[in-house]
Amino acid sequence: MTTAFIFPGQGSQTVGMGKALFENFQAARAVFEATDDALSEKLSSLMFAGPEAELMLTRNAQPALMTVSIAALKVLESEYGLDLSRDVAFVAGHSLGEYSALCAAGAFAIADTARLLRLRGDTMQKAVAPGEGAMAALLGLDAEAAAEAASEAAADTGQVCEVANDNAPGQVVVSGAKAAVERAVENAKRKGARRAMLLPVSAPFHCALMQPAADAMRTALEEHPPHAPRTPLVANMEARALTDPDAIRDSLVRQVTGTVRWRESVEHMTSQGVTKFVEVGAGKVLSGLVKRIAEGAVVVNVGAPSDIEAFSATKGKAP
Repeated sequence: MTTAFIFPGQGSQTVGMGKALFENFQAARAVFEATDDALSEKLSSLMFAGPEAELMLTRNAQPALMTVSIAALKVLESEYGLDLSRDVAFVAGHSLGEYSALCAAGAFAIADTARLLRLRGDTMQKAVAPGEGAMAALLGLDAEAAAEAASEAAADTGQVCEVANDNAPGQVVVSGAKAAVERAVENAKRKGARRAMLLPVSAPFHCALMQPAADAMRTALEEHPPHAPRTPLVANMEARALTDPDAIRDSLVRQVTGTVRWRESVEHMTSQGVTKFVEVGAGKVLSGLVKRIAEGAVVVNVGAPSDIEAFSATKGKAP
């Protein structure tokens, strides 16, 4: 069975995530401590005890989600014999999860990943003044119709409105200036969307309004470039596998303003023979999307000690 490891993005965070891993495995504790040291603060305490409003902040949620994912991965490696380069055909992550995937594959050290994600979160949050941007989910439209709804909304006044996430068949997210996104919602309804609604987000991610954040990430990634991953990365922007560090760095920069092509990424992996997807970290958001994209694929979650033990037991010592 050919396996891909996938890593969640923002929205999967919850207070208490990763605490059981921290308490039960030294390999996991080392990851939380590495993030705390890199950021010079106890992000782990925020993850375990909240407050929730503070954990939800983009600057905290992004490094926090990465930390839980890598903690779970390190337990699989240290306790159960996982060898990513041997056992896993591809890694992929949704938005910030792409950094988790690259860290898992050895392209970034944990400390560098934490600092890059803190910068990414800060600069994305500051790129647009509060209340000026918005995002909306358009449900029941295909990607082409959703893109038309966004394009038409933008054309009315020249405001930004673009497809941010192509998550699964019939699940597309648009992002941009608030007034334009509101028009896109109405356009989508006229085009037959089952539902179209604004999302409770703090900024309009993955659109041209994020250009200041992309510029900041370009500089940061020039100073701390990725190494070649030991397992190919299926990148959000290309929806195909990348291994060249320069191509990965360029993709990460463009990803800040570009569309997360998750549906196509999963389709690419299945076209390459992947039949099992393992979501590593907090939540089950990507698992739900994969089930809608890749009918018949085996989907597994690994985010808690019980998940890890159950997953590892399916193939003996090495998952």
